[in-house]
Amino acid sequence: MTPGEVRIGTSGWSYDHWKDVLYPPGAYTKRLEAYVAEFDTVELNGSFYRWPRASVFEGWRERVPPGFLMAVKAPRGLTHARKLRDPDEWGRRIGDGLDALGDAAGFLLFQLPPDFERDDERLARALEAMPRGVPVAVELRHPSWDDEAVYRLLESHGAASCVMSGAHLPCVLRATAETVYVRLHGPDHEHL
Repeated sequence: MTPGEVRIGTSGWSYDHWKDVLYPPGAYTKRLEAYVAEFDTVELNGSFYRWPRASVFEGWRERVPPGFLMAVKAPRGLTHARKLRDPDEWGRRIGDGLDALGDAAGFLLFQLPPDFERDDERLARALEAMPRGVPVAVELRHPSWDDEAVYRLLESHGAASCVMSGAHLPCVLRATAETVYVRLHGPDHEHL
């Protein structure tokens, strides 16, 4: 990204309630194509629930125009089930997926669960295990993470502290990388 550049996208592109709003009639199988005509980035939310095969990432890359970026949400197996423990194997799998996205690969998003209290060592180890050259954004949901030492840790790894808003999540306006990653969640507590 270039200085001053702003990209706007959503978390996913396949929503039935967008029919006849974003998707033209009959575009059910062309939802991604309709999406990229309106936005220049998307957050891959499905990767959180089930990590896709490299061929799936390749298929998405082939369907988007040059310059389109796909942020990839890290799998819940790493961020929620393991709470960033033993990140090496996930780092390899994530690297394979991001390699398959090629130039369409944007940020890797670590969305940490709200019950995951501060653990600087675990966060540092997870950041070190991720593929080199991949920008990482970290969404810190537990208030214990809101500390200057944590922001310095993110800065030292070139990772962005995700600025988030909505559903009573802490909104911390603190940049830790050259690029800022913002997520606007809205008021719905049930679908975070």
